Amino acid sequence: MDNKQLTPQLHVASQISKDDIAAIAAQGFKVILNNRPDGEGEDQPLAAEIEAEAKAHGIEYIYQPVVGTAITDEDVENFGNTIANNDGPIFAHCRTGTRCTILWMLSQAKNQSADELLATAAKAGYSLEQVRGRLEGLNKERAGSA
Repeated sequence: MDNKQLTPQLHVASQISKDDIAAIAAQGFKVILNNRPDGEGEDQPLAAEIEAEAKAHGIEYIYQPVVGTAITDEDVENFGNTIANNDGPIFAHCRTGTRCTILWMLSQAKNQSADELLATAAKAGYSLEQVRGRLEGLNKERAGSA
């Protein structure tokens, strides 16, 4: 399990198994956020299996499945609300961690510049320049409403 820190509150990672939960709990995470829909991969554990193990370790489990190739504004809003409404630390995962990182960037685009968000993602190992246009559009929305 290789998690990467985006903020002090939020780490992202690739797919986890129920065997990873004890280590996640030992690292002090209070919330596991799963952005991967069940059935996306053949070797993928069911969300319910991970949830049961998380709860057994006293960790809140949130299942917000998102299709990585079709991230909606609602997906972004849900992710942002989960981050805003949980002190964390939050352990978010999907297939590779990329989807969680994109969701985080888009949810923060009204508060941070595209350059800042892309730099944070790159520092964590995610090259996501393809999201720049959407980030800049959200940032302009903020500037227009300020």
